Amino acid sequence: MNLGVIKITTLLFFFTSLPFITAKAEKKVQIQEATVTWKAYKVIGFHEGTVNLKEGHFTFDNDQLTGGTITMDIASLVVTDLPVDKRGRVEDHLKSDDFFSTETYPTSTLQITNVKGEKGKYLVTGDLTIKNITNPITFNLNIVDNVATTALKIDRTKFDIKFRSASFFDGLKNRAIDNEFDINVSLKFGN
Repeated sequence: MNLGVIKITTLLFFFTSLPFITAKAEKKVQIQEATVTWKAYKVIGFHEGTVNLKEGHFTFDNDQLTGGTITMDIASLVVTDLPVDKRGRVEDHLKSDDFFSTETYPTSTLQITNVKGEKGKYLVTGDLTIKNITNPITFNLNIVDNVATTALKIDRTKFDIKFRSASFFDGLKNRAIDNEFDINVSLKFGN
């Protein structure tokens, strides 16, 4: 076999193998463009607000989502449904040991553990950690033009947040607070 045939054979092998080479990429979330809103319900109303993102990234393999980690700065929690001069009491209470204990646990983390789906429509399973307690959570995640969006329902009692939960306390009547709260997320990430 001559040297020219060996070179051509090697080149052909290389080019035919290219489709099998995967392109893994970690894409960082652009913190300043992230939007995380929350809404918590009680018998006689609700409160809603925002929380900042601390850091995050998504992992892709050939443009298919395969993993990622998102960390929220729970200590940055803000109430937006009240006038500014009336927010402090509710914000302080939500940051207290009755709820998120942000002095001890200032962040919350979601670690993606499994992804199903394709073309920007995914069913994601992950480990959500709040107050150093980790529970699995499954949710739909949509990705369009490098923006990931989702809506989550979280049962706070699974993270030892039981204040005024009718599941744990009797006689609360109109002072009861729902166990579940909503989080809506929009995260832009880099190319």
